[in-house]
Amino acid sequence: MPRIAPLEPPYATDIAEQFDRIMRGAPPLVLFRVMAGNARTWEKFRAGSLLDRGPLSLREREIVIDRTCARTGCEYEWGVHVTTFAEAAHLTEEQVRVTVLGAATDACWSAAEQALIAAVDALHERATLDDAEFAGLSEHYEEAKIFEIILLCGFYRTVSYLANGLALPLEENAARFPRA
Repeated sequence: MPRIAPLEPPYATDIAEQFDRIMRGAPPLVLFRVMAGNARTWEKFRAGSLLDRGPLSLREREIVIDRTCARTGCEYEWGVHVTTFAEAAHLTEEQVRVTVLGAATDACWSAAEQALIAAVDALHERATLDDAEFAGLSEHYEEAKIFEIILLCGFYRTVSYLANGLALPLEENAARFPRA
């Protein structure tokens, strides 16, 4: 059980509509059900406006999210994203594994993806990018994408804090962290 009880159906009409919009008809995640129980928290979370696709490709977006969640030890959100999006993002089994156990320099990544993962790692470790890391991103990504990368790292770090801090149980059908 999470530390804060999730909403149970039947949901209020407005909450049910919000869940349907986000989940596209699938049952709402425990994370969403817990947060929706507090109106201010739910509104602030949804106001983050990073639940849309944004300027990154699905593959780029998922690499950022998966790596951020892996670095924060958030198996809950990592598993949800890997299960839901890895195939559509054309992430191989090796690449999925490496988001948890590998390095930015692993050969399974393109040069652009290596710069992306290096940026995620730097933001996780130091909450900043040095000149070389920023130059590496700039070589492959336009400004709108760089903003999105940084915002996604922060947003999914917050999601990881929520999932980890509230001790959310892993979603039943979600992927699990690979073993070393």
